[in-house]
Amino acid sequence: MKRKIVPDVVEGQTIQSISGSASAREAAEIMAKHHISALLVTKGDKLEGIFTERDISIKIIAQGRDPDKTKVSRIMTKNPVTIDPDDWATNALTKMRELGFRHLPVVDGERIIGMVSVRDLYVTVQLQLEDDMKFRDAFIFGTG
Repeated sequence: MKRKIVPDVVEGQTIQSISGSASAREAAEIMAKHHISALLVTKGDKLEGIFTERDISIKIIAQGRDPDKTKVSRIMTKNPVTIDPDDWATNALTKMRELGFRHLPVVDGERIIGMVSVRDLYVTVQLQLEDDMKFRDAFIFGTG
């Protein structure tokens, strides 16, 4: 059975976001507190970008920037690629692989629903494959 982003991957997720005017250190502290590796960057209810661990390592640490003085808006990925809640988990995983992303915001029109990570999708796709194998075995062996 194919699994959709909502409700199979994202359901009842607490959205962690930050303003673009916040410092990179503030963003890193929120990420550490919630054990996540990406934040949605918002202005009100509007998605403006995404800020990730990669941004911290490549755009701050590797370039010798001060995380207290660097604003999230200066280093975030603006206008990120998004997925729809009705998208299939396998399609989202393919999109991530092709584009080299580890996180995708989930939006319905302009309404932010949540975010999926590559880990979330691997778990979901694995479950989908296991279900498909059970269905196949039931069909072949007549046990279903």
